[in-house]
Amino acid sequence: MSPSKLSGGNPTGGNPSVGKPSAGTSKVADPFADWQPLVKPFTQPSALRASWQLTNTLLPYFGIWVAIVFLAPISWWLCMPLCLVNGALLVRAFILFHDCGHQSFFKARWANTLWGMLTGVLSFTPYHQWHGQHRTHHGTSGNLDRRGVGDFWTMTVREYHTSPRWRRICYRIARNPLVLLLVAPLVMFAFEQRIAKPKATRMEQLSVWYTNIALGGVIVGMGFAMGFLAFLVMQLVVLAVAGALGIWLFYLQHQFEGVYWQRNREWDYAAAALAGSSYLRLPRPLQWLTGNIGFHHIHHLNARIPNYRLEECHDSHPMFRDVPTLDMMAAVRSFGLKLWDEAGERLVCFREARRLHDSFA
Repeated sequence: MSPSKLSGGNPTGGNPSVGKPSAGTSKVADPFADWQPLVKPFTQPSALRASWQLTNTLLPYFGIWVAIVFLAPISWWLCMPLCLVNGALLVRAFILFHDCGHQSFFKARWANTLWGMLTGVLSFTPYHQWHGQHRTHHGTSGNLDRRGVGDFWTMTVREYHTSPRWRRICYRIARNPLVLLLVAPLVMFAFEQRIAKPKATRMEQLSVWYTNIALGGVIVGMGFAMGFLAFLVMQLVVLAVAGALGIWLFYLQHQFEGVYWQRNREWDYAAAALAGSSYLRLPRPLQWLTGNIGFHHIHHLNARIPNYRLEECHDSHPMFRDVPTLDMMAAVRSFGLKLWDEAGERLVCFREARRLHDSFA
């Protein structure tokens, strides 16, 4: 879909979960500009559906941990398949955590905060600090002049070729799929999230401390229950699986062929949502495990739509279906895209970026 058919500004109603468009946001008249009434009916949370999601996610997750506690003294190898399953369930728990931070999961703020904090501890992520950054991501996604918060490090072709050699090497390492999927998740969830950000608010700093204290209690309790080394190994496996799946999903949400990026003066909120966020078409079991987050274009259009209503909204209007759609093969190809070509308005691989640089040198 052409970005010119996707303009319309930020959602009305002062939604704190999405950023405000810049002063330079373009205004293009078209029949799809007034999209807000189309999504509003899907922003109503359901306590029943939210409670059922918590039940069918957390009960199996804790039940599997109980089985691991009993199996660990017999053989760690018996525990590994269960750790893999719990890693996948932790991805789903993180989506519930994510919805709570957008105040979309339950209607009551206290319920979102309570369950967001609890699922945040399970996913080793401080609730208030993570969502402070994530709200910035929603207001800047697809904006070339406002990169760097809550997104993947993405350079333009020109920036890459004018950078010092050490910076180009660091960029290549950071964008390597093995680093992205195996190293980065463990560093992020096990270490980075344990530290308050330099510009964190008081509440965000407190969220880091209470998460760390709660995790300390979990480690001590589980250590006495099954042995400290056994628990740390099992927990790292769970985190590694969940982190790899989570990073894979987040990467594909904004890094794909045909993605939308614009400079601040041309950036448009609705275009960034519908053309800059993907629809990842997954098999039903994977869609369930990932909490419908594959309908990411709908989520970015209005973050107050709970995950259990994203598909309904997607199916409700042709505008929401005429968006960049990724299947599993397109998802694999997306990992080869590394740099943004401003002239061609597309992501390119390193080889293509080199050819473009040589042609203009």
